[in-house]
Amino acid sequence: MIRSMNLQARREILNSIRIKYQESDWQQKSKILDGFIAASGYDRKYAFKLLNSNTVINKPEQTRQSRVKYDEQVRQALIALWYAANQICAKRLVPFIPELVSAMERHGHLHLPAVVREKLLVISRSTVDRILSLDKDRTGKSISTTKSGNLIKHQIQVRTFADWDDVIPGFLEADLVAHCGGNTHGSFLNTLTLTDITTGWTECLPLLRKSAGDVIIGLKIAQEILPFPLLGIDTDNGSEFINHELMGFCDDNKITFTRSRAYRKNDQAHVEEKMDQ
Repeated sequence: MIRSMNLQARREILNSIRIKYQESDWQQKSKILDGFIAASGYDRKYAFKLLNSNTVINKPEQTRQSRVKYDEQVRQALIALWYAANQICAKRLVPFIPELVSAMERHGHLHLPAVVREKLLVISRSTVDRILSLDKDRTGKSISTTKSGNLIKHQIQVRTFADWDDVIPGFLEADLVAHCGGNTHGSFLNTLTLTDITTGWTECLPLLRKSAGDVIIGLKIAQEILPFPLLGIDTDNGSEFINHELMGFCDDNKITFTRSRAYRKNDQAHVEEKMDQ
């Protein structure tokens, strides 16, 4: 019995003997049926049904060829946009792709064929996530330069994202951004980002070092340039914030000092949103 015969070969045998089978007497039909079963490996009832059918089956096997809409050119262009946007998520990246493409082309950072440009302008969030998934795995988790300050955390009131109701201008969330390029070795610039909860007013102050003293210098500058009095700051739990020096500065200047919960970025949603932009 030949069971390795492919589907097209079985169809060719069926079409060649079907008419002869239907025109033969019952003895001859039995011999043809036995031979067809031996050649095709079909079940007897199924073979009998095929031979008595009046339908000619002559469709060649079709190989499904998937058409890749987003090819390697699109992937490379998307990666360039993603890195230019500081590797933000697809939900934030996709709405700004048209503006980002235009800006990068205008300044000579991107040169796209027309067909690639068109595809980028209509790409969906799910497709962006799928295309960037491999690169996200390679990149891994972002580097954190925050070192927890545990010694006096219990002395500082915790404030969550739900506690920012009914406040006036002057209460700001504060965070530091390290411009280390993915490598925390050596010296690099930090930015103290301050975002007012009520108005969304944001100040970005460069710091040469990530220390309590530099943070205090930044806050002193903020006191001079903010259009409203600095009444309160809310920080994460990094040691550059959670220390006696900053507590003393806030006490001396009558600044309310609060902190977020550990590992709860939503507690500082206002400043986190500004740093993602």
